[in-house]
Amino acid sequence: MPNRPPPQLDLWTRFSQEGSVPGLLEQVRRATVDGKYVHWDQIRHRKPPGNLTHEEWWFGLKNRRVGHSLPLCDQQQVSFQYNLSDPLSLHLHQVDTWAAGVIGHKEPVTDPETKGYYLMRSLVDEAITSSQLEGASTTRAVAKRMLLEDRSPRDRSERMIMNNYRTMQRILELRDENMTADLLLEIHGMVTDGAIDNASASGRFRRPEETVVVADQYGEILHVPPPAAELDWRIGRLLEFANRDDPSSFVHPFLKSMILHFWLAFDHPFVDGNGRTARALFYWSMLKHGYWLFEYISISKIIVKAHAQYAMAFLYSETDENDLTYFLHYHSGVVLKAINELHAHIERRARELADASAELKSLSGLNHRQRALIAHALEHPGDLYSVTYHQHANRVVYETARRDLLGLASSGFLKKRKVGKAWSFTSPADLQEKLRRSK
Repeated sequence: MPNRPPPQLDLWTRFSQEGSVPGLLEQVRRATVDGKYVHWDQIRHRKPPGNLTHEEWWFGLKNRRVGHSLPLCDQQQVSFQYNLSDPLSLHLHQVDTWAAGVIGHKEPVTDPETKGYYLMRSLVDEAITSSQLEGASTTRAVAKRMLLEDRSPRDRSERMIMNNYRTMQRILELRDENMTADLLLEIHGMVTDGAIDNASASGRFRRPEETVVVADQYGEILHVPPPAAELDWRIGRLLEFANRDDPSSFVHPFLKSMILHFWLAFDHPFVDGNGRTARALFYWSMLKHGYWLFEYISISKIIVKAHAQYAMAFLYSETDENDLTYFLHYHSGVVLKAINELHAHIERRARELADASAELKSLSGLNHRQRALIAHALEHPGDLYSVTYHQHANRVVYETARRDLLGLASSGFLKKRKVGKAWSFTSPADLQEKLRRSK
């Protein structure tokens, strides 16, 4: 747990009596430190500017953090608020530009021939990494093949991943719907189906007799959610905020989506599966507000690389007088990294496909999916490709995928063999030589 800062009201009383408030406000002019929204737990270890003490520095910073109040409140009915500091405002602008704007028709994620690949990639990545955040231990390679082969899960970890995958597909269908309590329960039921200790708790809110806390690996309690008896009005407020479309109480849609993520995690309305449901709610909100690029990016893929920072963003907000800005700074940074990761992947894949096209340009009659598969087979000799795998990987119908693979087999670039009742395809040992001879 981070150290709680000294109460701002106490500091105000003390410095007012000393007559030092004007001088302190003159010396601290920004809400951030080197562009970062810094918590007291970090401030107390840094050297204050000038001749200020740590408490004087903190007092000045807090006075620059003017909050916008939210309908979310803590267990003592104190509202959460956020501050639109410079870095956060810049992040809002960047996400508006990169995730909701109109881009050129040649972009791979909007090209009808290639967009299916990028959509499937994001669904798979989010399903796997969101589950890993909650303890799933299956390797990415095994999980990806399970999803693309549409194989039944073999254990709880694989069940979590399959659940998340199907939930993300459902979120795409709900993008134009208002969020309701029934839909929220449906989403929770989907993410926890067969992947929760108490099966009866799937798809319902927790009950007063069910004690739920958030603790770390050592048993230290980090968060005690509001009582279950308050969930009726708390969920009602959350849904009203999620669906509100009133210009007189406008909240930037990206901000709203991040707030909903925090809100559901804070209220913790379920016995288990709160994190997965909160991230699904975030995706629903972003897609509903026109951030179409979120079909193609995975935030959990970024979060899982530094899980402790994700947890700390929640704790900083709760321990500093309900200042949600810490979480908003963290979350918006995650989103920008996810967008950059997508663009980097698009560039890498474009180079790979360009290289493959140069290598295979003399081969007539191959479509972009077949060329990509041959390029993959050259890099991964011995990999198996089923019709279902190829179908799901490219978001095409079964017959299209079947024709692709049979065409490559008839040309000698793949070998086919029966695995169970279905055909599977693999690259021949002399694939490179076959390509040379075909030129």
